[in-house]
Amino acid sequence: MHFFVFKKLSFLGMFLLMSALVGACEVSTGSVNREGLVQKPVVLTTFTILADMARNVSGDLMIIKSITKPGSEIHGYKPTPSDLVKASEADLIIENGLGLELWSKKYVAAAGDIPVVVLSDGIEPLMIEGDVYAGKPNPHLWMSPQKAMNYVDRLVEEFSSLYPSGKKTFERNGSVYKEQLWRLDQELRSSIASIPKEKRVLVTCEGAFSYLAKDYGMDEAYLWPVNAESQVTPRRMLKLIETVKARNVPTIFCESTVSSKPQREVASSSGAEFGGIFYVDSLSEKSGPASTLLDLMRHNVSLIVDGLANKDN
Repeated sequence: MHFFVFKKLSFLGMFLLMSALVGACEVSTGSVNREGLVQKPVVLTTFTILADMARNVSGDLMIIKSITKPGSEIHGYKPTPSDLVKASEADLIIENGLGLELWSKKYVAAAGDIPVVVLSDGIEPLMIEGDVYAGKPNPHLWMSPQKAMNYVDRLVEEFSSLYPSGKKTFERNGSVYKEQLWRLDQELRSSIASIPKEKRVLVTCEGAFSYLAKDYGMDEAYLWPVNAESQVTPRRMLKLIETVKARNVPTIFCESTVSSKPQREVASSSGAEFGGIFYVDSLSEKSGPASTLLDLMRHNVSLIVDGLANKDN
C-alpha cells in the first residue's frame, strides 16, 4: 500500500516536472545562453518613439532598445562603435523608412545578417509639396494616431513571427494599445476643434505635422520640409514670415531636436509669439513632458490649442 502511494506520487511528480518543462519551452524563443538560461529576443529600433511603441506590444517578453537616445536628431545620426555592438546582439531591427533614417542602410549592412522590419511599408504616405523635397514621401506617419495603429499591427505580426509562443500576448497588447491610440485620436480631434477654423494654421520648423494637420483639418507651414534639409535660407525665412503675417497666425513653434533660434526670428519679424517646443522625432527623458508617444501627442496638441485657440492677434 505504501509502495503504491509512493509510486503514484512519483508519477505525479514526474508529470508536474514535465509540465513545467513544456511550459518553459512554450514561453521560450529557443535561444539559450552559455549557462543554459532562456534569453529574451532583443529588438533594436532606430529611434525612441518606435521603441516606445514596440514595448507596448512586446510587454515583458522581449528586450527593446533604441539605437538613438532621447533628444537625438535622427535624420543625420551617425552610429557609434557601441551601436554596432548593440546590433550584433539583436534578433531584429525596426526602422520607420521613407527616407527618415538616412544612415540605417550602412548601419544594418555593418551589423551583419539581421532581419529588418520597415514599419511604413504598405502605408500610403503624403507627399511633400514644394521646396527641394517636393514629391518625396513625408516620413512622419506616427504623428497621426490613425497611422500609428498600422504600425502596431505590423509590430504584432513581426513579433509573432519572431516569437510564436508570445503571439496571444502580442495580439492582446496590440489591441489595448490601439484602443489607447483611438481614444487619443478622439481626444485630439475634440481639442483642435476648439480652434476657430481661420486660426488653424500650424507653423513649425520642420514639416513633420502633415499627417496630424490632415487628420484634424489644419493648414501647415514650416521653415524646412525635413530636418535633414534644415538650412535656413533668407528665401525660406521671408516666405514663412509673409505666410504668418498674411494668415494672421498668433503663435508659432519649433521642435526639440533642432535649434529654435531661426523660428524665434520669424516670430520677432512677423509679430507672432513663440509658443514653445514640440516633440516629433524623439521622446523626452522620462522626467520630461513627452516620455511616451501618447504623452508626446498630448503635449504638442496642448501647445497648439493654447497658442491658437486662446490667443488673439
